[in-house]
Amino acid sequence: MNLITTLPKLATLKQAPPKKIRKERHLIYPFIDQENTEKLIAREVGQGPLNFIKKHVSLNDGSSAVFATATRFNIDKLPKNKYHDIVNLNAVNSYRWVNKFFESVNNKLPIGGVFVNKVETYSNRRERILRRSIFPLNWILYVFDVLFHRVFPKVPITKKFYFWATKGRDRVLSMAETYGRLYSCGFEIIDEKHIDGFLYFASRKIKAPFYPENPTYGPLIKLKRHGKDGKLFNVYKLRTMHAYSEYLQEYIYKKNDLDENGKFKNDFRVTTEGKIFRKFWLDELPMFINIFKGEMKIVGVRPLSSQYFNLYSDELKEKRIKHKPGLIPPFYADMPKSLEEIMESEMRYLEAYERHPFLTDLKYFIKAWTNIIVKRARSS
Repeated sequence: MNLITTLPKLATLKQAPPKKIRKERHLIYPFIDQENTEKLIAREVGQGPLNFIKKHVSLNDGSSAVFATATRFNIDKLPKNKYHDIVNLNAVNSYRWVNKFFESVNNKLPIGGVFVNKVETYSNRRERILRRSIFPLNWILYVFDVLFHRVFPKVPITKKFYFWATKGRDRVLSMAETYGRLYSCGFEIIDEKHIDGFLYFASRKIKAPFYPENPTYGPLIKLKRHGKDGKLFNVYKLRTMHAYSEYLQEYIYKKNDLDENGKFKNDFRVTTEGKIFRKFWLDELPMFINIFKGEMKIVGVRPLSSQYFNLYSDELKEKRIKHKPGLIPPFYADMPKSLEEIMESEMRYLEAYERHPFLTDLKYFIKAWTNIIVKRARSS
C-alpha cells in the first residue's frame, strides 16, 4: 500500500493570522514501497543525497520516517519510538529553533536511532553568493550577508532585530555550530558528505539532550575548566571558536591528532577572527577576571577541559589539582613538541614550584616571555 500524508502547518495557527502563515510542504513516507520512496526523495533533493540516505537508513520496511519540513510540529506528531530512523530533507538553516527541533527528533528516536539531515555551511553559502552575480557586486552582497546573518545575531544590540526580521530562519550556520548543537542534543556524527552545495550528515542518538542553560554564543565566553582541588570553574576568554564548539571535544579527538602545542590539528572549530585573536593573545585577556577572583595566577599550568584533563597521567592529575592554574603555562618556557613532552614540562614546573614558588614563577615568566618575543610563540 502506498501512503503519502501531506500535513498542513498548524503549529502557529493560534499565534498568527492566516495571511502570515508560510505555505510549506511536509511529506512523510512511512509504509511506502521502496521504489516510489526513492523516486520521491530523488525528485526532492537529487540522486546524490538519496544514495547517502540509503547508506544509513532503510526505506522499505516502515522503520524510517522521511520529512521535508522546517517545523518541529510535524516531528512532535510522530509516535515515540515507532520509527528507528528519521530523515529530514529540509536544511537545518530553515529551522527557527534549531535545538528544539533536534530535541524533538531525539525524543522520538530510540537509543541507536539514526537522524539524517543537511546544512548549508559558511563555505557553502559563500560559494553560492559569489557565484550568483558578477564581480564586484557578488562581493558587496557577500559582505552584506556576513554583516547581517553572522554579525547581527551575535551582537546584543542587533540580535533582537535580526530574529524579529528573519524569524530565526535562513540563518548562517557553521559546521562546528551545527554539530555542536547535535552533540548537545544527544547525537553523535557517524558520517558526512558534501553534496550539491550542502553538507549532509548522519547522526546517531546516544543519550538524552543536555539542555544547556547558558550555551556560549556571544563574544565573551565562559568555559568549564579543572582548577585547584579538582573543582570546575568558569574560565573567561574571547571567542575564537564557533558557537557550541565546546561540545565537540570528543568528535575532534577521534578525527584529529594533537599538534606540537598539544592542541588538535586542523581544528575546524576555530574562526578566522579567532586565529587573529590567538596570534596576538587577545583571547587570553579576559582571564585576568579569573586572576582577580583568585581562581588563577599569572604563571601556572594551563586550565584544562575534562577531555584534555583525562588524557593526563594519574600522577600528574594529582599534582595539578594541588595548585591554581595559570595564565602563562610552562609550555611557553620549555616549548615541548608532543603531549608526552608537555606532561613532562608541567611535572618539572610543579615539582620546582613546590620547592621555590616565587623564584620558579619568576624564572618561567622571564623564559616564557623571551620565547614569545624572540621565537614568536603564540596563544594556541
